[in-house]
Amino acid sequence: MSDTIAKSCCAPARSGDSARPQAQDPMARESDPPERVQIPGGRGLIGTDRPELPIDGEAPLRQTRIKPFAMDATTVTNARFRRFIAATGYVTDAERLGNSFVFANLLPPDFPPTQAVAAVPWWRVVDGASWAEPLGPGSGEACPDEYPVVHVSWNDAQVFARWAEGRLPTEAEYEHAARGGQGDVRFPWGDAEPNDSDHFPCNIWQGQFPRHDLGLDGHRGAAPARSFAPNAYGLYHMVGNIWQYTAQPFKVKSLKKSVQRAHADKVGYKLAKGGSFLCHASYCYRYRIAARTGSTPDSTTSHQGFRLVYDVKG
Repeated sequence: MSDTIAKSCCAPARSGDSARPQAQDPMARESDPPERVQIPGGRGLIGTDRPELPIDGEAPLRQTRIKPFAMDATTVTNARFRRFIAATGYVTDAERLGNSFVFANLLPPDFPPTQAVAAVPWWRVVDGASWAEPLGPGSGEACPDEYPVVHVSWNDAQVFARWAEGRLPTEAEYEHAARGGQGDVRFPWGDAEPNDSDHFPCNIWQGQFPRHDLGLDGHRGAAPARSFAPNAYGLYHMVGNIWQYTAQPFKVKSLKKSVQRAHADKVGYKLAKGGSFLCHASYCYRYRIAARTGSTPDSTTSHQGFRLVYDVKG
């Protein structure tokens, strides 16, 4: 793909200038943490020499040293986030700001009119949408315990991480874990491409985006956090399902003026990895390990969540 603005299902962003959430450091701590996977250290790979979206800064492939760490086997679920809210009384950015971005196809046909986002009209601003009511007021049934929590911001993830005594991963840690010890592979399972006919290793879009999702992988929208086969390290959904925040700013190192122009308005953006259920090779080919995107720290959508990593002592 040429160095032009890449077509994308990725989320719209808030202005990023809203007030920060409560700077609380909850005294309560997580008492029953979920499964953590031990990730070995050593030589880590980051990036790719086979970029599909060079404008995103996917290339080149390079090496870095990784210390051993532990990582959540799944993204943070609604059940786990609910325990966090009950323990701390925290108010998320979406709740505080009063709305969130919802993918239009998730809304029922009789849903009241909503404001579309001009550049990406399949995203709608829905008043009252939040992690607990993902389609707006009265939609609590759309928040099953075993599904990944969404409509959470990078700010929210940071506060949750303090409570859980973990942190968001770096990009290098994320890619190292996603590769599962397989070396320079494109996907967590290897190099075999997902398709719209018979190979569905992750939860992405099948069909014509954004009009019709065939749901051939068994899901229209997000899938449960522990579904599809895990990678060789035992990690679920390292690509597909929902975007996952990292600890780092979204930066693209390039001297090309076209690339600089494309990202000039992304000062303060935070980096996310993994792609989501809205990705498809024909439109947003970002369900690859090296793929990347960014959003403002207070942005919240139907397909953004996170998982934590934990430092290993000794």
